[in-house]
Amino acid sequence: MTQKSDRQLGMGRAISRRDFVQGSSVALAAALAPRLDAANPGTAGGVAGAQAPAYYPPTRTGMRGSHPGSYEVAHALARQGAQFDDATDTGEHYDLVIVGAGISGLAAAHYYRQRFGDDARILLLDNHDDFGGHAKRNEFHQGGSMVLALGGTHNLEWWQFSETVQDFMATYGVDIEAMRQKMEFNYGEDAPNSPAMWFDESSYGVNRLIPRCHLSHQLTPETIDQIPISEAGRESLKTFYARQDNLFAGLGKADVEALLAEISYPDFLRQYGGLTEDAVQLFHNMEHGSWGIETRALSAGEALWDGNPGIHLLGEPWPDEERNYPVAMWPDGNASLVRLMVAGLIPKVAPDATPDNIALARFNYEHLDQTGHSVRLRLNATVVNAENTETGVAMTYVEDGQLKRVTARHGVLACYHSVIPHLCPTLSDRQREALQYQVKIPLLLTNVLIRNTQALDKLGIDAVNFPGRLHGRFFLFRGISTGGYQHAMENDGPVSLVFWGSISPPEDAIDLKSQLRGSRQKLLQLTFEDFEREVRTVLDGLLGPAGFDVNEDILAITVNRWPHGYSYEYMDLWDPDFAEGEAPHEIARRPFGAMTIANSDAGASAYTHVAIDQAWRAISELPDARVPDA
Repeated sequence: MTQKSDRQLGMGRAISRRDFVQGSSVALAAALAPRLDAANPGTAGGVAGAQAPAYYPPTRTGMRGSHPGSYEVAHALARQGAQFDDATDTGEHYDLVIVGAGISGLAAAHYYRQRFGDDARILLLDNHDDFGGHAKRNEFHQGGSMVLALGGTHNLEWWQFSETVQDFMATYGVDIEAMRQKMEFNYGEDAPNSPAMWFDESSYGVNRLIPRCHLSHQLTPETIDQIPISEAGRESLKTFYARQDNLFAGLGKADVEALLAEISYPDFLRQYGGLTEDAVQLFHNMEHGSWGIETRALSAGEALWDGNPGIHLLGEPWPDEERNYPVAMWPDGNASLVRLMVAGLIPKVAPDATPDNIALARFNYEHLDQTGHSVRLRLNATVVNAENTETGVAMTYVEDGQLKRVTARHGVLACYHSVIPHLCPTLSDRQREALQYQVKIPLLLTNVLIRNTQALDKLGIDAVNFPGRLHGRFFLFRGISTGGYQHAMENDGPVSLVFWGSISPPEDAIDLKSQLRGSRQKLLQLTFEDFEREVRTVLDGLLGPAGFDVNEDILAITVNRWPHGYSYEYMDLWDPDFAEGEAPHEIARRPFGAMTIANSDAGASAYTHVAIDQAWRAISELPDARVPDA
């Protein structure tokens, strides 16, 4: 095996002058008056000679998500016990201060105005350089046309919406049916040879692409014979996939459910599926994208519920291979929803924004935090203390290295549960313990803008799983034409490859929370160069034989690193059955003084509609009467 050097992989290679000029001019046009679409590159009118705004983070590449500068202050507070004293009082006083400008924080601002009036003075403080939290907008221009991609939160599971969320979406003009009609994207499972699996030389001794191979589909013996594991491992797979019987025919339904809830999925594959260790290894990172965890953290019941193979051992037929997950999506994920919310709360930021043009609408960040606006959004501001006072609340935050303090009548904490005990040291021990129970699940989306899809088209693939690599899989992201943006499935121009998943925890991390903390630490230790080297290595080995040149065909890389990603959900193997009202997230979200808590953690479920529901609850729990001004 010959390992290519960084130079051969194109590490650190500057973008060619042609790409730089095209990308810069289009980025300028898009930021000022974006009428671009991916099907009509370079068609921005009426902006000749204009100057770009000084601040527009969606076009930033490199390390994003929890980017450098967004977490260091919070880590000093939570990990090193740093003290933040002697804050300068800004003299600002609001009706409401919200910690966090993600979906839940923005929704809390919406509901506060709904309850207390549009003239309510609201300040949102966020530690990131952009709004939206996990709904991060990734905007590329390096290939000559604007290409949008996923930076984090990206689905609307509309069938789970409460009436509250349905009304919220209607307020912002979100038309699920129309979005669905303009969505061809299917998580990269439409190409003739997709989904596929790729086995890399460093992990398996050979670079091998196996088309039409997905472990959740019933594999044929011919396909299994191509998998580069031991002969015994292949034979165990053949036996497993060929079986069609009920191993638990003598047990009642409740007994079977109890059994499946008490055994991990890998142990189920070993004990009841008869798989060898090298065969079981193939399944380890299958849930890195959807659950964000290793399959060893899932019970057999949870894994089977999510469509992993094994249901045929319970006498059930193999499921239809056709994927049917009817979500609604924008071309930048739920970043478009966030943009609609920001435009509604602070109209001057995007005065012309509508649901029909939101993906292309001009956003001027200079208007986010302006005196005189009823709602203000302050980025790069990390809150380090939140306390109740005789007249409401006081929030202390760090901005540009300066410690500052603002006051308000009410406060909403729309940040991670795990940081709140450090922000509010006077909380009761019971509530502090409940807040720290939930350990967030790391998430990773690495977008690689490629010049075209010729190599993938030649191979007939648009989604590939990698059992031996850092990212669990990638898929081509195109085929969503909403919000004014156009990027058809047949488009042959620049496109984003989304590498989606998490980071495998250390082998010696046994319980779930140790696994999550181990994954987080590994994720934080990886540099952008580590991710760049990884994606270049994968694309060279997988697509190089089909003509892909990693030196010429990679136009940009954006790493959306979320060490605190998905909200913690209670799991069969690790959490007890809590009495109603006594689950940790229910205790954790209880109001205290003039403050309440809004986030998806408070619903113990990592979905956009949960974040909105929890924002509504948080605002409804605030004291009825406004506290008089100080």
